[in-house]
Amino acid sequence: MDAHSYNAALTELRTVRDEIKKARAALTKLEADRDQRIAQLAAYSKAKAERIAPAAGLSVADIVTLAPALAPESLTTAETASPSSAPAVPAADDSPAQAVPKPAPRTGAAAPAMSGGQPSLAASPAPKNGAADPGPGRDRPAVQDARRELPSIPEGPAGDGWFTHTPKLVSQSPNFTQQARSTVFLDTDTSVLVHRQQTHHLDLGDASVAAILSTVFHVLPEGVERIYITAGDPWHRDADRYPYLRDAVAAWLNAPTPGWRTDTGRGRDRMAGHFVHARNPVGRYQRENGEDHVEIRSVGEWFDVDDADPATVRDAFVLLWQALRRHWSDAVIMGSPSQTGRDLWTRTIPQRGQHADGFPVLSEELRGLLHATAGQGRNELLTPPRVPDQLPQLVEYDRTFAYAKHTWKSPVGAPRRITAQTFASWTQKEQMRALYGCGHWQVRVTVPDAWDHVGILPAPAPGDRAWHYPAAPGDTFTTWAGGPEIHTALANPIQPWKIEILDGILWDDGKPLDDWAKKLKETWSNLTAQAHFQGDPQQARAAHLASRAVRSILLYGIGSFAQRPRMVTGTTPRTMERDVPPDAEIIGFDNELITWQKPTGFSRDPNAHPEWAAAIWSGARAALLTQRHRDDDTYAGALHTQPGAVVAFRTDALYLTAPQHWPHHHQPGDYLLKGHLTGPVTAPTTEEELLALRDAGRTALTQTGGQA
Repeated sequence: MDAHSYNAALTELRTVRDEIKKARAALTKLEADRDQRIAQLAAYSKAKAERIAPAAGLSVADIVTLAPALAPESLTTAETASPSSAPAVPAADDSPAQAVPKPAPRTGAAAPAMSGGQPSLAASPAPKNGAADPGPGRDRPAVQDARRELPSIPEGPAGDGWFTHTPKLVSQSPNFTQQARSTVFLDTDTSVLVHRQQTHHLDLGDASVAAILSTVFHVLPEGVERIYITAGDPWHRDADRYPYLRDAVAAWLNAPTPGWRTDTGRGRDRMAGHFVHARNPVGRYQRENGEDHVEIRSVGEWFDVDDADPATVRDAFVLLWQALRRHWSDAVIMGSPSQTGRDLWTRTIPQRGQHADGFPVLSEELRGLLHATAGQGRNELLTPPRVPDQLPQLVEYDRTFAYAKHTWKSPVGAPRRITAQTFASWTQKEQMRALYGCGHWQVRVTVPDAWDHVGILPAPAPGDRAWHYPAAPGDTFTTWAGGPEIHTALANPIQPWKIEILDGILWDDGKPLDDWAKKLKETWSNLTAQAHFQGDPQQARAAHLASRAVRSILLYGIGSFAQRPRMVTGTTPRTMERDVPPDAEIIGFDNELITWQKPTGFSRDPNAHPEWAAAIWSGARAALLTQRHRDDDTYAGALHTQPGAVVAFRTDALYLTAPQHWPHHHQPGDYLLKGHLTGPVTAPTTEEELLALRDAGRTALTQTGGQA
């Protein structure tokens, strides 16, 4: 580019700048006009937010914000508990998490403190408003008033009625053989399609759903049932036309597909309709004559492909299937890791012995309570002044196949309610046995006055964040936590915390996941060894991807047990917007269709066991803080570092300011050095900055011959 071209380009850039300013001004004017019209409509005595929302292209919540008088009665009189943030783990049947109604808080008389010299453990009822009383002479922490409240179990018979199982809903071993589906692998960037041992080069045109279906079925007239997109993300092709990726994805999934319509499900397969997800959506289609059914999915649900071509991805799935067949003679790879994991688990349910009748599903009330009070992985960024502005180093440790470490013991049997009074009446030995067992506890927590390290127990966070981890000396809060975290708070290597038991749920100890997890761990070990010793680079890469897929099967399989409330996505023609469900949220629209989603509550899922997921997540969060390595007679975890050394937690990873000498024997739960940046490093203050430093640290460690 010469000087003349440079100046001309600057002139064009200024023109674009001015057009953007004009467009923004026009948009602001249109939005103001829209809001004014909504206010005028709200003045009508029979106006309803659910009617105005689709006409305005907004959600019901947005309409209520602009016109509070339109708030439905149910919204003005009932509160909801905030759902857990992020994740990382998808819900059963690919359904995202939603909020659940919050039960009424409890009241009651105080119970005596625990005797016998156990440090800082007591039992007392929850305060009426669900918040902790800081006690006389102590100022309430400033954040206390902003904290949301977690639900409690109602007092008396109303709450006792929760402690049962859902009638006629039991996890049982299947009496049918799962059918495999014909699968192809398609790179929409290169237009390369791999089907079994054949490779085809296609002309996908605009890579729309219609183009993909017509081209694939032209090349393979016998048909396929599942199309994995390995690269290209065609659902993002028009992302610049939409304010959010989900809008672009919804538009791509719902674009006209001549000869096809949205699948409505068939036979044992209850999966129907599209799943709108910003990164890994699922499109389900069937011929208008009902003969062919096909899914379009992202292989990113299983693992990060990076630069692997479709043939390598195909080989990875073949190796995965072969490895699983060594443990399950009828193993079939289903559409997602969560579906596959749960199907494989059902095939480990014993047909004789103690649990031959299966595993009953908890009452919907207890499932709702666990959904609202049992968070997933710990994600926390510590910023200055809790860490230095300039870090001496940034070191990443990741727990290898972490959740597999915590599947050896899980809750079984009928749940029992342990009130504060009941807990206080027990001996110290009985209390500690209960806390070591499979339980979920409502507690009032006080951080020690001299505490100078990271927080231990999750607390309900203000705003949009679901959880945070108070660590300020003297801070007091009320929360729910699992036994592993309660034990860590009481017996950590620094200083015991004060814990008051307010209420609790206790199960018998069992091993419903042990056989399933052992088989997956052995499969993972075998594939990891293949990746290490395989001489063919493509097969080594395929084995590595297959081992990552096993990790996803266990990780997302555990998440599927949590069974969050289901979310249904649908479309309605613009000419029929009156038919948009009144409780639906508008998530996108164009000139022809309105795309919406609505929660449908908990389904009658026979494999819903949130108590198992909650126990594993609690154990994993506790192990981020302290974990014993028996063979090495040593400990690892955040609480075994110097104060101020922890920069961040991310699910099963720690980011520190100094390297640690923690053992790693390639076993589940071991801390693996994944990244190392030498300093000085400016402390990250946002997640984006942390992820950028993480990637740089991994690259730096690889270049120096490290473990990552």
